[in-house]
Amino acid sequence: MSTTPVTVIKGDGIGPDIVDSALRILEALDPGLDYEEVQVGQAALDAGASDVMPEAAIASIERTGLVLKGPVTTPSGKGYRSVNVAMRKKFDLYANVRPTLSMPGTRSRYEGLDIITVRENKGGMYSGEGQTVSEDGTRAEALSVITREQCERIIRFAFEMARSRGRRKVTLAHKANIMKSTSGLFLDVGREIAQEYDDLEHDEIIVDACAMKLVMYPEQFDVIVTTNLFGDIISDLCAGLIGGLGLAPGANIGENCAMFEAVHGSAPDIAGKGIANPTSVVLASALLLEHIGRREDAERIRRAVRAAVADHDRVTPDLGGDGTTSSFTDAVIERL
Repeated sequence: MSTTPVTVIKGDGIGPDIVDSALRILEALDPGLDYEEVQVGQAALDAGASDVMPEAAIASIERTGLVLKGPVTTPSGKGYRSVNVAMRKKFDLYANVRPTLSMPGTRSRYEGLDIITVRENKGGMYSGEGQTVSEDGTRAEALSVITREQCERIIRFAFEMARSRGRRKVTLAHKANIMKSTSGLFLDVGREIAQEYDDLEHDEIIVDACAMKLVMYPEQFDVIVTTNLFGDIISDLCAGLIGGLGLAPGANIGENCAMFEAVHGSAPDIAGKGIANPTSVVLASALLLEHIGRREDAERIRRAVRAAVADHDRVTPDLGGDGTTSSFTDAVIERL
């Protein structure tokens, strides 16, 4: 049987532990993946690399087009670029997809939520353009730049994803009432593209009202598509609605490459203690399987994780248990 090559970045902090958990679960399924492990970020520097994105890592990702990634620390200090931002730009990963699905047995205020945030991943306030500070330190500037092409790509991606997954509605979150140029362009393009999808409900909402309604009436949302900065904030808010970042996976998708990752940090305070919750990267591995057409395997992982959490079986301390990363992984594997 042919295998699908996947680049694995374990990261640092709790990264190696939780990525090993995901790999154990994938191996139990045996979906035909072939792993190439590389290092980036602080782990790469510690191993003797001169850059946070070594050429060996870039070559592997270009070869496989698929990445499973744990949390990666960008070293402090001038001259070191953000690894996440560098990877999104290098491999044109223009769409950030953040599903948030309620899990029975977790500490959260809501039940039955199933919201996907689709975030434009390269432009806007995170484009990195025009960042300056005056010599006297009294004035700082940054440019927000977004193009019609970026708007069209991300909004069409959101509608196509919604259609392919049988979703019902796409909501455009914007700030066009104030940011009339950048958010105005995003909203105009969104209205144009929405007309091509008469099988899907479409609405639009100012982003601050979106945040308020997500807290008050989150069940009214299905798929939210928005720009880079707003998407960063909204996707974390949605994760908070279901119990936190430890339960929410992320995907960064481009035309020729896709990266699936834990969306939380490297948690150095619990690194090496064996108590990190691997759910985020385990669910990210399910997104990877779905991306390559292994939907049943992806669903098996999701069902097993949800069942283990609902049964409170060997769950980690953040979920109110006294289990370890390894014991929780065992609980999930037993339910596959």
